[in-house]
Amino acid sequence: MKLFFAFFVTLLLSLCASSQNQLLVFAGPQATTSYYKVEGLKQKSTLKYGFQAGVGLKIPFENKLFFSPVAFYSMKGYKVSFTRYAFPPDIDAKDNNTTLHTFELSSLLQYDFSNDPGHFFIKAGPALDLQLIGKEKFNLKAGGSVDRKMKFSYGDYGHFSINVLGQLGYETSSGFLIFAQYSYGLASISNADYGPNIQHRVFGISIGKFLNRKKIVIDTRNKE
Repeated sequence: MKLFFAFFVTLLLSLCASSQNQLLVFAGPQATTSYYKVEGLKQKSTLKYGFQAGVGLKIPFENKLFFSPVAFYSMKGYKVSFTRYAFPPDIDAKDNNTTLHTFELSSLLQYDFSNDPGHFFIKAGPALDLQLIGKEKFNLKAGGSVDRKMKFSYGDYGHFSINVLGQLGYETSSGFLIFAQYSYGLASISNADYGPNIQHRVFGISIGKFLNRKKIVIDTRNKE
């Protein structure tokens, strides 16, 4: 898997060398939660706040369609209250409050609604989500609380997940853009047998800038 990440980043850097490909940097806040089920019963999960920041490319594909791979850091998390109990985090836990630092690689397709320099766009595609490190804090049924690092293994939390990303935004003629993004987790980040099903849900708003966009010059002189 490390080779996959290295290959993806190397591919991004090599694609930047083409003059037609535009390099994007972006960042913004986001609200995160989870779709959390224990023994098939949905648990109450509330929002936490984080942010994302990363780089991407806009590569011409066909007419108003573009290939738009992105690589970005995303701080996620969730607060959940239990009516059923499971491991992880602990069969005696009443709730859990987590913060996860993740890195995502996504292959998006972008469609521009117009060929004008300023235009709306939509993007969508799959993402591979690497859970780097995390912390969790939960209260126990018998009293007291636990504050610890999240453990990643085959019987605890998983390092990898798969998401689907969707973006809707506006791109200006000067290369700035703003977009809303929704991330829908397809896979559970819990690896434990008979453990909970935990899937990310993330909504955010980001601003960005194309660093190597060529300026558009309009000739307003009278033609003979």
